Amino acid sequence: MFEIKTYPEFSWSLSRHKTLMHCARQYAHQYYSSHNGWLRNAPEWNKQAYRLKNLTNLEMYFGSVVHDIIEQVIEDYLNTGILPEETGLTENVRMLLNKGFIDSTRHYKNWIERPKKTTMFHELYYGQTKKLPKEKVEKITHRLNVAMKHFLSSKTMQELAYNEQIEFLEAEKFRILEVGKLKVFVVLDLLYKDLERNKWVIVDWKTGKQSEEDPYQLALYVLYLLQSYSIPDLNNIVIRNEYLLEGNSVEHQLDQVTLEKVQELIGTSVEWMTGYLEEPSENKPLSIENFPKTSDQRACRYCNFYELCFS
Repeated sequence: MFEIKTYPEFSWSLSRHKTLMHCARQYAHQYYSSHNGWLRNAPEWNKQAYRLKNLTNLEMYFGSVVHDIIEQVIEDYLNTGILPEETGLTENVRMLLNKGFIDSTRHYKNWIERPKKTTMFHELYYGQTKKLPKEKVEKITHRLNVAMKHFLSSKTMQELAYNEQIEFLEAEKFRILEVGKLKVFVVLDLLYKDLERNKWVIVDWKTGKQSEEDPYQLALYVLYLLQSYSIPDLNNIVIRNEYLLEGNSVEHQLDQVTLEKVQELIGTSVEWMTGYLEEPSENKPLSIENFPKTSDQRACRYCNFYELCFS
């Protein structure tokens, strides 16, 4: 049964850690100011923080749309054995992108009332006009033209289509990894087992460029897998990034030392986060003034909570 709590439950994720590294004030708004902002009787400050938390940008929205379509395609394929045509998938992405634009330009009132159910682009909310930046439109148009092609020809889809010794396990759900008594949230795009090779394959679809942070996320996936399934050897786990922009896949093999380093990172990060709490047992934060703003004000322009800091 859903329970309204004064303060949110504390948990850890890599995105939460990255937010605090970037700006403590943004961290406060993302995880504390916005809490309960969906309630009708919430203070306006919390409601506005919750709305701003749900802003998205063009790149993030594109990635979300592509992930949703891929999840549906794989689910349908496992049930029917039929893969759709590239042109139809690309058109579906285009239609959803257009819907996001229409929401952002014509349904402002809907977003105010139901920010989680209505799309609002950061570029349009904070922009001077109801037009998306030309350079961003060109970038997303290029990604639109190649993403579905590279998805259908990816190593993962070739394995699912032509390897009969595949056991599908999980896709696109929040998972909870327990590190001590701490809840750590992870989201696996796809998990299946190659019975012929006795390999557990974790797949992460990427709609952007390769990042130095990718291995950290992958290590969390491995920790989840080791905790949830009986896997005797790390060598039986294959972690694969499918880069839909470039059309290539990169596989990783993690060792025990890397996993221990990631767990150390979690511990250090949690200590840092706890330093911003007045009552750690309740996850009650310090007052907002105790969360310093980033010194890089150029980055503030791209923050969802810009107007809370610079009215």
